[in-house]
Amino acid sequence: MANVPTPHIGAQLGEIASTVIMAGDPLRAKFMADNFLENPVQFNNVRGMLGFTGTYNGKRVSVMGHGMGIPSIGIYTYELFNFYNVETIIRVGSAGSIHPDLHIGDLVLAMGACTNSNYGMQYELPGTFAPIADFKLLRGAADACDRMGYSYKVGNVFSSDTFYTENAHNDKWMNMGVLAVEMEASALYMNAARAGKRALTILTVSDHILTGEVTTAEQRQTTFTNMMHVAFTLIS
Repeated sequence: MANVPTPHIGAQLGEIASTVIMAGDPLRAKFMADNFLENPVQFNNVRGMLGFTGTYNGKRVSVMGHGMGIPSIGIYTYELFNFYNVETIIRVGSAGSIHPDLHIGDLVLAMGACTNSNYGMQYELPGTFAPIADFKLLRGAADACDRMGYSYKVGNVFSSDTFYTENAHNDKWMNMGVLAVEMEASALYMNAARAGKRALTILTVSDHILTGEVTTAEQRQTTFTNMMHVAFTLIS
């Protein structure tokens, strides 16, 4: 039985570029297709998880949604890496800050991703695996932030398996220098490591868990595109 189309991606081989920029919300993927890609062609609508391939400054690139949480991004990125010959996945998403110097609209470049998920148990490793980003992508993203004048920090994030939780223990993660909370980077980095591929997560602070700061609709409209501009500078 052929691996493609997969149960979750309806594309044929060759319809997805070797680099994919992903967002949890499939409508954010459509936004990137409409505003960044030249001549975008839709390759997926299975389960409403939109995906498009086009060019950016003459370079072929795809954009796609990945849904919410580790199980969802785990499925989509596994299929892209292992069945569609994708070499690089860059996730752009939102995060809650647990660092006093990270504010609404700031960017977080996730160098590593802690987690409370059991996703890594499948590998049966004799210890705890530390999922990390591809250094070349990370360095390129930091350089792009410097050129563009974006406020950002590089460091660890916490990929939580739950959005609503009885006890988040954010103070304990903060004590270990973790910058922000999100829900997907850990699985993305594990899938990339296992497949021998490249991955990076770029996040925009949408709320501050410690202070209660939240974004307005105008702020989300004007600041959430910064991480996209950084991601597209990494297309090669």
